[in-house]
Amino acid sequence: MRRKLIAFDIDGTLLGTDKKPLKSTIKALRELKKAGHLVTIATGRSRFLAREIIRELDFENYIVCNGSAAFLNHNQIFKQLLDQTELDRLVLEANEAGIDTAFIEMDRARRMTSNNVGTMASAMMSFGADLPELDDQFPEEQEIYQALAFFTESYDQQFATAFPRFRFVRWHENCVDVLPQNGSKAATIQFLAERVGIPPQDIIAFGDGNNDIEMLSQAGVGVAMGNATPQVQQWADLVTDDCDSDGIWKALKVLKLV
Repeated sequence: MRRKLIAFDIDGTLLGTDKKPLKSTIKALRELKKAGHLVTIATGRSRFLAREIIRELDFENYIVCNGSAAFLNHNQIFKQLLDQTELDRLVLEANEAGIDTAFIEMDRARRMTSNNVGTMASAMMSFGADLPELDDQFPEEQEIYQALAFFTESYDQQFATAFPRFRFVRWHENCVDVLPQNGSKAATIQFLAERVGIPPQDIIAFGDGNNDIEMLSQAGVGVAMGNATPQVQQWADLVTDDCDSDGIWKALKVLKLV
């Protein structure tokens, strides 16, 4: 069997609704690695927020910050930072509208404002993270891989038009990821595959969220979890069971990889 690159989203994919991996998922990862496949995380989380999963599931390869950084054998091989000038402008326009922003460095996150702490905390808690600490100097001092803007869908078009160098990917009713316009999990997965000599048709991606659509549609085989929305599922080649019902194991059985 030819070597595959198999990429997994974390929340709603590798983890069940209780934020823990299923026994069948742990077994699947072990068998994939034993067979010689390149297994990687592809997540919107930063390395800091993914560190426990990386450690618990023994990942040596990981794509974090929605593709803005990639690690192979724990060594960083790719990074794509957000433009500082555009970030400054985003903070200004968002704050004038009463919208909070936060910024993601590789191993920490800080928020710029405190307009609506409850909204921010609710969004962050949806995937088990804490409210970022307040630090209004943070963007000036660190490399920023990703930003968060805490606004509802009613602002989507306004910010997309005003900031064409950024992509705004919604993952919560009150929050979007802010990414480089040409950055994505899909693009970085392709970069990693090329780096190790795996052709595009041998890439398999598992996901459930809007930020997974590109990698599902561009992978050789895109697998949507049963808990993904119909909008996400329509881009997949295969729809498996949900993240609480052995969805990863069942899909890999169909693909004859376990």
